[in-house]
Amino acid sequence: MTYCSDVILFKSWSFSRRSAGVLLVGVLAGVTVGGGVGVIAASSTKTVTVCADTKTNVLRYAKNGKCAKTETKVVLNQTGANGISGAAGAKGDTGVAGTAGAKGDTGAAGTNGTNGTNATVAITQLSICGVGGTSLCKIGMTGPGGGVIFFVDYDDQYVGLNYLEAAPQGWSNGLLNVNLGGLSGETAGTAAVDPLMKWCSYTSSLLGLNAWANSAVGAGASNTSTADTTCAGGAIQAASDYAGGSQSDWFLPSVGEAMLMYTNLRQVGVGGFASGLYWSSSEYDAYNAWFQTFYSGLQADYGKSGTTYVRPVRAF
Repeated sequence: MTYCSDVILFKSWSFSRRSAGVLLVGVLAGVTVGGGVGVIAASSTKTVTVCADTKTNVLRYAKNGKCAKTETKVVLNQTGANGISGAAGAKGDTGVAGTAGAKGDTGAAGTNGTNGTNATVAITQLSICGVGGTSLCKIGMTGPGGGVIFFVDYDDQYVGLNYLEAAPQGWSNGLLNVNLGGLSGETAGTAAVDPLMKWCSYTSSLLGLNAWANSAVGAGASNTSTADTTCAGGAIQAASDYAGGSQSDWFLPSVGEAMLMYTNLRQVGVGGFASGLYWSSSEYDAYNAWFQTFYSGLQADYGKSGTTYVRPVRAF
């Protein structure tokens, strides 16, 4: 059986009755009005009043909502109070990440920076070496004779030779050996400029210093010693007689030694050399000797009677 409000309606009712010209038939899910002309669904929020005869249990539709004393009033489709809210459902899974956005436009290139200022490198003569031991000497340092170190025999190639030292700038200033032997046309040196001298007082004699060995590094001392026995003046005698720095072993460099002096000192601006020709102690023939240019590095022969610059050296 089906319950409607406080009234019990029994199934399979076959009774019918006309009231106010309307046929009412009781159904379980709702009320059919006018022989099925209109249906008021049970889910409707609109209320419908029907009257049940207490004796025959016949239902009738009460259009005005009123029932007789011999009838039981039934109100259908009343909306009840709201039920209690159900518990919240479980949290859903995280959605799939969206597609990455498009790459932005490339920014404009920055402005080039300003070029830095070129550094100035000063080449200076370094501290003295050879005092208390010669192992501290390096190219550019002041040697024991007061000159400048221009060669170091790092590989021990030369017997009795570890270093070569050039006489200091102004080495001949005030010396009386210029023009010794009656040579004319020479120019005395100053504190800033080397003297201009002839190679030897003998300008047409071969002194045996023209072999290849006489041009090598380490040959200058023996070349000068040999020539000095003949030369009474000029670059050979001036170099041999020089005793600067309390040293008496100065000599005119061989052409090989003159090249080292040019390369290691003149090209880096050390030593105060003139931009000209410098004599070597190496002979070319009876009338000419080798010279070293201190502006281009060229080596060639020149007449012994001509004048070029002179700078003594020493080995230790």
